[in-house]
Amino acid sequence: MTQYLLSVHSSAEDYARPIEEMMPAFEAVDAFNRKAQEAGVWVFAGGLKPGDEARVVDAAASEPVVTDGPYLETKEWIGGFWVFELSDDAAALQWATEASAACQGKVEVRPFQDEPA
Repeated sequence: MTQYLLSVHSSAEDYARPIEEMMPAFEAVDAFNRKAQEAGVWVFAGGLKPGDEARVVDAAASEPVVTDGPYLETKEWIGGFWVFELSDDAAALQWATEASAACQGKVEVRPFQDEPA
């Protein structure tokens, strides 16, 4: 079994939508989450605050540097994610298809690297 990251892409406009407009997606995601938990594939999931609340730490030099905002200058960032334990890529793509429908947005699928021996 492999763990996969299913990440939801969001934009500032998504965070600005009225709550009543978002409620159908929230309810669909709750149902999707229950389904994943009942199927035994759920490892962890969470929603993230907007990218402009991010901080970037660069400790590659002798003194760490902390800057505000997302690392990448882009219109989209990760708004939330799931970590699922799945048998293969086909299963990951199927779960991502359902996740995308539930959250009404794009979902990127990436397998985690194998642990070193």
